[in-house]
Amino acid sequence: MFRPGMESAGVEGSSEEAKLRTLEEEDGPEVRGKGNEPALQVEQEPGPVDEEEELRRETQALWEREQSQLKAHVITGDTEEWQRNPGFSGLQRVGGVDLSFIKGDDVNACASLVVLSYPELEVIYEECQMVCLTAPYVAGFLAFREVPSLVNAIERLQGEDPSLMPQVLLVDGNGILHHRGFGVACHLGVLTGLPCVGVAKNLLQVDGLENNERHKEQIRELQRGGDRFCLTGSSGNVLGMALKSCDKSAKPIYVSVGHKISLESAVHLVGSCCKYRTPEPIRQADIRSREYIRKNFPEHVKTEGHPEETGTGEAPSAVPTGEEISNSDPGFEALHI
Repeated sequence: MFRPGMESAGVEGSSEEAKLRTLEEEDGPEVRGKGNEPALQVEQEPGPVDEEEELRRETQALWEREQSQLKAHVITGDTEEWQRNPGFSGLQRVGGVDLSFIKGDDVNACASLVVLSYPELEVIYEECQMVCLTAPYVAGFLAFREVPSLVNAIERLQGEDPSLMPQVLLVDGNGILHHRGFGVACHLGVLTGLPCVGVAKNLLQVDGLENNERHKEQIRELQRGGDRFCLTGSSGNVLGMALKSCDKSAKPIYVSVGHKISLESAVHLVGSCCKYRTPEPIRQADIRSREYIRKNFPEHVKTEGHPEETGTGEAPSAVPTGEEISNSDPGFEALHI
């Protein structure tokens, strides 16, 4: 006969043992005294509070709120007259920004801003400045780490010579092709008020986008410079375009809207700025930031790339090689030594 809290003595042992077993099941393991009498329950000390992890969670929650607020100001259509003109008539200056890190140092970086004439694509302004990035790198929140120094560079140019201010910025990173639809190109665009385009070297796998066999097959179907295909997420939203930027490029680049420009205009603009795989404004910003580090920090001839270039949002395990950027780009090949 079974009673609540005990088992059959003939099968499971005495009622006292059953009682103890029931206590163990309810209250967890205990230390027994003499005669199988239960002793005081052993209380485990709570583990030490991971203050760094707690701070990271609080920071991420704050950044998520700020991202959401700024995202409400993103404009994903054409706003400038030159964007509607054939051949972008009226566009005279295109900017490019980039950050390069000293290898092994994730705090000190060289922020570079260049402005090129359009359509000639000649550099008419450049600035390189070492900056200290105090915000931690958190996947999906790269802008909070990198954008402040880029905004400062643009503000310095505005103060020094407004006539050289870019009419549009090309950014090494993503725009609405992002975990929460608000990448570094969106962030920079909203804070500066400038039209911005995100240009990434690798596919950020969000909203069901995957670098799978189907995606690779689509890439193989790109035959000539200017060929492209839409990046449509599981949500049904078109997040960007994969663009074969020049005939000799083996890999596409990934173009997405940042701010104040349509995807169609963004793709046309990026294509018109490409001599090699990477559009010239970003390429020149990258070359100059790496050259600045090479001259001023000769013991660090290799520089780290962009954390979100991996496509997963994780920091790269090694600096990209010149071949990874463009098989036909002598500027990059010369710097990746």
